[in-house]
Amino acid sequence: MVASSDSIRIDQLLWRLRFVKTRGLAQKAIQSSHIRINGRRVLRASAAIRADDVLTMPWSSSVIALRISHIPHRRGPAKEAQDCYELLDE
Repeated sequence: MVASSDSIRIDQLLWRLRFVKTRGLAQKAIQSSHIRINGRRVLRASAAIRADDVLTMPWSSSVIALRISHIPHRRGPAKEAQDCYELLDE
């Protein structure tokens, strides 16, 4: 695993955490301007996200908020991806 002080591009994180199937789809989701990091709207796919940041985004027919516990070093199995974040109460 990558140290918690490291950061990653938001499009890579969404792909590694399996919220999208491709980085291209992640970039399209970011361009829709509905994704926020720590309450600030994300405008670029290259925006950095770090451990302990709060990510808010649309999911299905609702909005989810999650705290990134650590940055995954690869796109692994779903269980491995789920261990990288904690869902916050709505």
